[in-house]
Amino acid sequence: MVQYSQTHFDAAFGALSDTTRRSILEQLARADASITTLAERFQMTLTGMKKHVGVLERAGLVSTEKVGRVRTCRLGQRGLEAEAAWIEGYRQLWSERFEQLDNVVAELKEKENRIGNN
Repeated sequence: MVQYSQTHFDAAFGALSDTTRRSILEQLARADASITTLAERFQMTLTGMKKHVGVLERAGLVSTEKVGRVRTCRLGQRGLEAEAAWIEGYRQLWSERFEQLDNVVAELKEKENRIGNN
């Protein structure tokens, strides 16, 4: 796995923390779109959409290309593999901890049942 700096993670998770930006990514996964089209779709001003796209672009999740007066947005070259791996590590950790807790609870119930039957 490629190691990314904490700043990179902060930018990616910060970009993903906003529901509008996640929706923009979902839209761009279906098809490239101009900033104007995205602004209309999300009922937002061009300035507001440019700010959202800028955050996504700085995180490497979106790239833009200007041809004439139209700026087209598309998904960026990098995916979220590093972030997904980071999350998966913590998912496994918590899964193991909950399994251990389940074992402790089962042992306590078994002990309680033995004491109650005596």
